[in-house]
Amino acid sequence: MEHNKDAVWRANGCLQSVCIACLMDTRRGLPDIESHRDLHIWIIENLQMVPVPEPAYGNFFEKHCYVVLHVPQSLKATPGVPKDLHYWVGKMAAPGAQGAPGSFLQHLKEALGGATVQHREVQGHESACFRSYFRSGIIYRKGGLASALKHVETNVYNIQRLLRIRGGKHVSATEVELSWHSFNNSDVFLLDLGRMMIQWNGPKASAARKARGLFLTHSLRDRERGGRAQVSVVDDEAEATDLMEIMEAVLGRRLGSLHAAMPSKRMNQLQKANVHLYQVCQKSKDLVVQELSTCPLTQDLLQEENCYILDQGGFKIYVWQGRRASLQERGAAFRRALNFIQAKGYPSYTSVEVMDDGAESAGFKQLFRSWSGQQRKNKNLSGMGKLFQVKLDVGKLHSQPELAAQLRMVDDASGSVQIWCIQDSHRQPVDPKRHGQLCADSCYLVLYTYRRMGFVQHVLYLWQGLQATAHEISALRGNAEELDLWYRGALVQEHVTMGSEPPHFLAIFQGQLVIFQGHPRHSRKGQPAPAVSLFHIQGTDSYNTRTMEVPARASALNSSDVFLLVTANLCYLWFGKGCSGDQREMARTVVTIICREDMEIVLEGQEPPNFWEALGGRAPYRSNKRPPEDVCDFQPRLFECSCQAGPLVLTEVVFFSQEDLDKYDVMLLDAWQEIFLWLGAAASEWKQEAVAWGQEYLKTHPAGRSLATPIVLVKQGHEPPTFIGWFCTWDPYKWSNTQSYEEVVAGDPGAVSTISEITAEIVNFRLSRWPGNDRAGPLALRALKSSEDISESELELGPRAGTGSRSTVSSASSSSYQSSPQSLGSGGLPREQLRHQAAEDLPEGVDPAHKEAYLSDSDFQDIFGKSKEEFYSMAKWRQQQEKQQLGFF
Repeated sequence: MEHNKDAVWRANGCLQSVCIACLMDTRRGLPDIESHRDLHIWIIENLQMVPVPEPAYGNFFEKHCYVVLHVPQSLKATPGVPKDLHYWVGKMAAPGAQGAPGSFLQHLKEALGGATVQHREVQGHESACFRSYFRSGIIYRKGGLASALKHVETNVYNIQRLLRIRGGKHVSATEVELSWHSFNNSDVFLLDLGRMMIQWNGPKASAARKARGLFLTHSLRDRERGGRAQVSVVDDEAEATDLMEIMEAVLGRRLGSLHAAMPSKRMNQLQKANVHLYQVCQKSKDLVVQELSTCPLTQDLLQEENCYILDQGGFKIYVWQGRRASLQERGAAFRRALNFIQAKGYPSYTSVEVMDDGAESAGFKQLFRSWSGQQRKNKNLSGMGKLFQVKLDVGKLHSQPELAAQLRMVDDASGSVQIWCIQDSHRQPVDPKRHGQLCADSCYLVLYTYRRMGFVQHVLYLWQGLQATAHEISALRGNAEELDLWYRGALVQEHVTMGSEPPHFLAIFQGQLVIFQGHPRHSRKGQPAPAVSLFHIQGTDSYNTRTMEVPARASALNSSDVFLLVTANLCYLWFGKGCSGDQREMARTVVTIICREDMEIVLEGQEPPNFWEALGGRAPYRSNKRPPEDVCDFQPRLFECSCQAGPLVLTEVVFFSQEDLDKYDVMLLDAWQEIFLWLGAAASEWKQEAVAWGQEYLKTHPAGRSLATPIVLVKQGHEPPTFIGWFCTWDPYKWSNTQSYEEVVAGDPGAVSTISEITAEIVNFRLSRWPGNDRAGPLALRALKSSEDISESELELGPRAGTGSRSTVSSASSSSYQSSPQSLGSGGLPREQLRHQAAEDLPEGVDPAHKEAYLSDSDFQDIFGKSKEEFYSMAKWRQQQEKQQLGFF
């Protein structure tokens, strides 16, 4: 086989010592990152990197190693986005390949230039980043160099193989032994017969697994058969007798029951939260690995002159290289990671990710409490706040959902509002005049209604006070479910904790939100108002201002904010030295809600004696200027949620899009400032657990996330712009235009008819039996070939157990898969033995589903009024109708 000289990178001697000069000489073979393709794959053959043809992407031979380069499409628009370079190792690859990625990828990285994250992948244990490249799934193929040279040949039909399909969002198919022993009751299996592909679904396989298996099957058909193979599905063996006959003809008769599937090992969130950071350095001939910290980690632990290993609970090993680290240390990164894995006793397939300072992956950044990108360090951190200083344009928020997502605003908060307070487990409406007055020991439902693109949409906020009881919180959720049923599941539910209200919630009240410690008039507590109250007023405009009652003592004051002290005869509006003019202006609007007595403005340092007396005397309080809020450089991340076999397991979907949302899914979108739980239309059974999963995710997050982070429950078809905006593109009509699994399986009537025709042809064959084990011998694939390729073919069957007879069957020329079933011979069976006969009364060997096939040609013409060829060219439903009318059903 000849390879393009410009497309091959030759190694000198072995993979561990790649010739740098050779790499540089063949730089013309490097992919053009400006091209339309973002994925490039090479297979290692005879110590050469040979490009894999694009139709074969996703196929990996287990005796080989591969190099996969991903260049994000956003690279041109955002130069800082790193490329991902993966070294994939097949489970049957030579031992020397296990340690090869270090120098190999390092030289490739230098040849490519720019920021690059390097990964080591092992078959069956690939990272989420790697699996996300192959939306339809990964196929592990048996064999090595000789079979891999062709990669994938299209339009080749002389194939017999069995694939086991497993996985959740990231599906993989492994070639297994062509035998019933390979089957189990939970997985999906694909019997590939070239012109026919039969997907067999285990009795305990989930609907999601079946649908994803079918997606992979269709992808295989389109890529390898040009879309011309017949795809059929066995969901229930009792109802798919024709397909089971084909399977048994190939696999033999199944003996015994199906065994249970071996559970796949997946780490839960608690294990992934066990994070340790180590500093790595070389002292003389010794490698020193010193533990620095455990979670939560801070970014300042990473020094640019050093290298570090971050161990995420044995699930993944990260190697971070400072920009001033030596070239020697950089080149040894993979070797050190593999030595670390061995020293820790971790499995050899543990994932490794190597990155440079400034080219960190999203997963690495989120292991730290906060992360500030180099590009943002010198920028004005208050830029987001300035966006609120101009009146929000509703049209922009709706037409540019990415803006709505960043601002966390579905609109400008000018819609209608209804509020209920939870009292004695029931909803009690709140007087509109007191809509902005909440109580810290109560729970509230706030229903916001707005219009978007001509459609009415709703957001239901579930607000819980910090002093609310568990019973009240449970009643809050129960009442929210009642409202959701009333609105037919159209409510977006956002769980909000006191003090962590999102911008849109605050904007609803136009800066007038006041949280009391239990004495507003609508509170069912009924306590008298205290003689002295202190309120902390925070915010600069109507989109970010909240007022909270705090303990009435001097230590609660803060020089950066505004406070309102309410006494029996006078109110004091206290301005700290560090507060801005905007803060003071907003505070004046809040005062009218709380204080009906005379008001006196007090500046910090000029307080009258009565002020301190009301607070119980002077006391130290925070007087330092509040530091600017951290602007975290975190990217949104999407995860598939699963807890089928115990604890919650999250599988990340990297480079996600709307296509990754499936009706069977529960997906978690981490936008850092809030958590979205997306429920597919067929996943409503997990609705109650979804919010708990969001809380568990926050609780076990290595960065020590706040448990008060808002959690938003979103249902398929009711996505708000704050959710949509995190996706690059969004098709609002996708859900109505997408076929369900059942619709895809049903296919067109012609497809069903084709299966019946093939089955009717097969039941006329007297299949050979292997002596002694009562298993049918393999059925030659020529029996399933259409006569497009062969005008006449013969299938010779071996002797049946106990007989010495042989049969020869010819198939007439017709279009692909349109040959009619053959009768037993020109004479056939007497019509009286077939017509109006129950299955148990039929002659031995007659298939009850195709009794008409055993008639002679003349009897068939006499009864049906047409030839067999004419009959089998009719639609399936018409065939069944005539058979029922004439006594052959």
